Amino acid sequence: MSPHGGVKLDLGALDWTVRLLSLRAAPATLAPDADVVARATAGVPARVPGCVHTDLLAAGLIPEPFLDGAEEEVRWIGESDWRYQAWIDLPDLGTDARDELVLEGVQTCARVLIDDRPVASLASMHREHRIDPGPVSSGRHLLTLDFASAALAMIDADDGTLPYDWAYPYNRVRIMASSVGWDWGPTMVSAGLWRSARWERWTGARLSTSVHTELSGDRSEGAVVVDVDLAGACGTVEVVVDGRTVAGGINGAGQVRVTMASPRLWWPAGEGSQDRYHVEVRLVGTDQVARHRVGFRHVELDLSPDEHGEAFRLVVNGRALFARGANWIPNDALIARAGSHRERVEQARAAHLNLLRVWGGGVYEDDRFYQACDELGVLVWQDFAFACAAYPETPEMVAEVEQEARFQVRRLRSHPAVVLWNGSNEALQGWADWDWPARVGDQGWGEHYYRRLLPDVVAVEHPGTPYLPSSPFSTLAGAGANTDSSGTVHLWDQWNVRDHASYREHLPRFVAEFGHQAPAMTSTLLAATRGREGLRLPCVAGRQKQPEGMERIRARMEGNLPSPRTLEASFDDWSWAAQLNQADALTTAIEHFRSHWPRTAGAVVWQFNDCWPAVSWSIIDHAGRLKPGYHAVKRAFSPRLVSLQQRDGEPHLVVINATGHEWFAEIDITRQHVADGMLAGDRLLLCVPPSAVVTRRLDVALATPHSRRDEVLIAQDASWLDSPVAERPAGRAWLPLCRADGVRWPKPQVRIGELRRAGDAVVVDVHAEVLVSSVTLLVDALGGDAGLLPVLLPGETGQLLVTGTTSLDGAAAQASVRTRNHLWHR
Repeated sequence: MSPHGGVKLDLGALDWTVRLLSLRAAPATLAPDADVVARATAGVPARVPGCVHTDLLAAGLIPEPFLDGAEEEVRWIGESDWRYQAWIDLPDLGTDARDELVLEGVQTCARVLIDDRPVASLASMHREHRIDPGPVSSGRHLLTLDFASAALAMIDADDGTLPYDWAYPYNRVRIMASSVGWDWGPTMVSAGLWRSARWERWTGARLSTSVHTELSGDRSEGAVVVDVDLAGACGTVEVVVDGRTVAGGINGAGQVRVTMASPRLWWPAGEGSQDRYHVEVRLVGTDQVARHRVGFRHVELDLSPDEHGEAFRLVVNGRALFARGANWIPNDALIARAGSHRERVEQARAAHLNLLRVWGGGVYEDDRFYQACDELGVLVWQDFAFACAAYPETPEMVAEVEQEARFQVRRLRSHPAVVLWNGSNEALQGWADWDWPARVGDQGWGEHYYRRLLPDVVAVEHPGTPYLPSSPFSTLAGAGANTDSSGTVHLWDQWNVRDHASYREHLPRFVAEFGHQAPAMTSTLLAATRGREGLRLPCVAGRQKQPEGMERIRARMEGNLPSPRTLEASFDDWSWAAQLNQADALTTAIEHFRSHWPRTAGAVVWQFNDCWPAVSWSIIDHAGRLKPGYHAVKRAFSPRLVSLQQRDGEPHLVVINATGHEWFAEIDITRQHVADGMLAGDRLLLCVPPSAVVTRRLDVALATPHSRRDEVLIAQDASWLDSPVAERPAGRAWLPLCRADGVRWPKPQVRIGELRRAGDAVVVDVHAEVLVSSVTLLVDALGGDAGLLPVLLPGETGQLLVTGTTSLDGAAAQASVRTRNHLWHR
C-alpha cells in the first residue's frame, strides 16, 4: 500500500501450533487416550486455514473422522478448549503506522490476544472479523487465539425455550448449524481459523472497495457502483470499466458511479452468454489497485395472480425461467477442508441445472463457488444462515446478525449469479406447524430477522434483488406456509410416509425441496470402512443419519421394486435397488413438475452434494462420484425431453422444450413386449414452441395391452440417435402398464460389444436380447462413471459413455453391467 507504504501479511505463512487447553467433554462423550491428551496438550503444528480436527489428523493423533465409528471417537474435540499461537514479525513503517487484523473465518468462540494482551472476543463463524489491535510496535509479537468449546457455549446459552434439533442448540451461537449433526451429516463441531487471515499494516490511505451493478427494467441503462473506503484518509480514485474512466474524490469513504448505455447482459446458462465486465479501481498517486468482475442482469419474481392462486416465477432480463435446481450443502462436514467448488458447479451445469440453492444450515460459500456460478451461468438462491430452529432476538444477537447480513450481502452482491435472498429455512413453517408457540411464549424467535432486519439490509445493499422471508413460504396474504397455490413448497411426505407416485398429486408453483435417499457409491463407502473387508448393511446403516431412514428406504421400494427384505441379503443388490429407486423418484417428480410449466416454475432437488460418505439424499457423493440419481436428474432436466406420464389413469405423451427455438418433433410411440419386441406403433408430429410443453393423450388402441405385465410403452424422438451419446437418454422414455413392481422383467441378456476411445472417455456398445431398463455400468471402482440408459429394446444396441477412466476392457465392462432386470433375477 502507498503513498507511504504498507503490507498485507498472510497469517497462513506463519508457523502455527495448536494445543489442548482444557478437556471438558461431557460424561457421555467417548474420552481420548491419555497419550493423545498428553500430546495434544504439549501442542502440534497447525495450519491456517484449518481446524483442530485437521491439525490433529495431520499429527497422527486421531483417525480420519469419517471412518466408521470415528465420529464418536473425535467428538471430544468440539467439547474442549484450544489455543492457536504463532509469532509474527511486523515491519517498521514509522510512528503513523496503523494495523488491522483481518480474520475471514473464525470457528467460532475465540479470544484474540497480542503478546497476552486481549484485543477482541469473537462469537461468529458467519462473517469476517476486522480487529483493531491497538498500538503495536514493529518487531516480533506473539499472536494467540484461544477457542472456547463452541459445543459447550451452545449448551450454556440454552434455556430450553427456543426449539432446535440435533446434538447441540446451534440456534444460540452463530455457527454452521449442520456442524452439530443433521439428518444427512455427522456431528463435527471444531475450532480454528477456517478461512484465510492476514495482518494489514499501512500508513496514509488504504484502498478498500465493494462493487455492484444496477440495471433498469428495460435493460437500456446500467451503472457500476463502487463503494470506496480509504480508512479515514482523503484521495482521488479512478474507476475503469470497459475502457471508460470516471474519477471521484473520496473523503474517508464515498461512492463512484460509472453509467453505461445498453450494457451487455449476463444470462443464465441456456438463455444467452455470461458477459461480464472487468472493473479496475485505482487510488491516484499510489500503486493501490482493486480489481473486480461484474455482470448486468435484471431479476424479479413474477407473483401475478391467476386462477390457481399466485405465480412464483423467476424472471431474468425479462424472460421467465423454469428453475432446474438443487440444494447445496457444505462439501465437507469439516468446513475448513471443503473444496471442489468449481468441479461441483461444473457437474451441476453438466446435469442441465440452472440454479443452486445455498441452504441456510451451512455457510455462506467460498468465493470460488460464486465465481464458478458466474462463469457457468448457474443462478444462486442464497439463504441467510438460519435453519429449522427458533433464534433468539436479544440485543447482542440482533447486532451480530445485522453485521453478518450486511457483510455477506456486500460481499456477494457483485456476483450476477446471486438472484434471490432467502431469510431462513423452514422457520415460518416451524412456527406454524411444529408447536413452537407453546414453548417460545412471547419472546422473539427470529421473525424480526426474516420480516424486517434482513429484507432491509438487502434493500439497501443489493437493491433490485428479490427477497423471501423463508422457504417454504406462501406469497398470498393469510395463506400458511407450504401450500401449492403460491410461493414455495417443501415436499417431504413422499419420502417420509408415502411414495414417489404421489408427487403427481401436487401442482405447486415452485418446489424448493424434494428428494429420496440412496447410499454413496460403493467405492466411496469402501474407502471410509476400516479394514475394507467388504460392505455389510449394518455397517453402512451407521452412515444413515435420519431416524428410521433405513426403514424408509425399504418402505419406498415397496410397490416399485422386488421385496426389499430379500434385497437386503446382499449389499450390492440393496445398494443398486436403493440408487435405482432414488433415480425413479426424482424422474417422476421432475418430469411431473416440468410438464406443468408455467404453472409450476421450479424444481429444486434435495440435495446436490454430500458432506461425508453417507446414505443420504445427495445425487453426488462426498468423493464426487455420480449416483444413478444424478443421471436421472440430468435426463429429466434436459432442455428437450420426451416423457410418458399417467394423467387421470390414462397414458400421455409429454414433450418439453426449454430452449429458445421451436422444436419440430417426430415422436415414435410403440408398445413393446418385454421379450418379443414391438406389438404396435405410431408416429406423432408435434411443433413445440420455445419454452413450452405439449401434451397428447395416447391412442387407446395403441396404449391398451394384451398382457399388461409383459408389455410397456416406449416413446422416443425419431432423431435421438443424432444426439451426442451422453444426451440420448432425454430422447427416450418408457411407462409400465401395470404397477411398477408387477412387470415381468425377463432375465437380463446383455452383452458388451465394441469399446471405442473418444478423447478422455470410452464409448461402450451394449446389446440387449430382451427389453432391459435402467442400464448402466458400475465402474466407480475404476474411477469411472457410465451414465444411465432408460431402456434398451429387444435386439437393440445402445451406447454408454464412460468417463473418468480409459482402462476399461470388455471383461470389466461385462462384469459391471447393471439393469433393473437384475433385481428380479439375482
